Amino acid sequence: MPLQNKPHEAHPSLFQHAYLTSQPFLNKSATQSHLLTSGYKTEGKEKHFHVRRMDSHVAEMHTTGLRSPVFFHILYGVCLCLGVLCVLFVSLWCVLWHGGFAWDGSDQQFNWHPVLMVSGLVVLYGLAAVIYRVPFTWKQKKFTWKLVHAGLLLSALVLAVLGLCAVFDFHRAAGIPDLYSVHSWVGICTVVMFAFQWALGFAGFLLPCFPRRLRTYLKPVHIWLGIAILILSLTSCISGINEKLFFSLNGVSGEAYKSLPAEATFANFLGILLVAFGLVVFGILSKAQWKRPETDESVYPLLSENGT
Repeated sequence: MPLQNKPHEAHPSLFQHAYLTSQPFLNKSATQSHLLTSGYKTEGKEKHFHVRRMDSHVAEMHTTGLRSPVFFHILYGVCLCLGVLCVLFVSLWCVLWHGGFAWDGSDQQFNWHPVLMVSGLVVLYGLAAVIYRVPFTWKQKKFTWKLVHAGLLLSALVLAVLGLCAVFDFHRAAGIPDLYSVHSWVGICTVVMFAFQWALGFAGFLLPCFPRRLRTYLKPVHIWLGIAILILSLTSCISGINEKLFFSLNGVSGEAYKSLPAEATFANFLGILLVAFGLVVFGILSKAQWKRPETDESVYPLLSENGT
């Protein structure tokens, strides 16, 4: 016999529907899909099975909704700490073992190169890449954070260009040829791609003259290029650290690299920190539930259509 609900009792699944649709942290599409597949069963044990299954599903989504932001903030804090450590380690390496900094064509001028490249191409670039994932920014207009994103990337690009100027000027003063190693080829390609990516992103996402339909096609390309540039940045920085150690720890003017002196150990740890920073950034970017929610907000171009 079908179970009959008493007049004064509301259907259990109605309470589930009200609960599901009232929770701001739940995924709307997943909620609707679950309600449609569960249905309003009203007969025998089948009804109770579906209600219990829904309760379990809601509890799981509730737990995920509460824990994910906490886990994000922990991971984002780790990302910030690793970025600071990367800049600190590369600066200390240049100060403690290579005499600090100058801009006079000496070896101390070269020291600006690793510091500026690590600070710009890796740390600032990585932080700019994850800025949209910070939940605090979701409560504000996306255009504001587009400007922050573009500003951080422009700062990173300026630092990278200064880093190239430092090493090219040092090479001219020392009579060393430019762009002969794999490290230098990867590095220059990275900076050129970065400059192209920034210019294309600025035109495509901040200027109103760029066709909106093309902007839709540009977004996945922009994301893919951004990830590729960060991979190339990490590759060029780590290969540069290794190249510098081979030159300075050659066993003739100093200890041999293979004996693993203190400088080699310190610089190797710098390389590990760069890898860890990159992995954390990629980890944050890989979580779909940490993406900024899409809204009906307009694109907020830098200049409005009427030029104001």
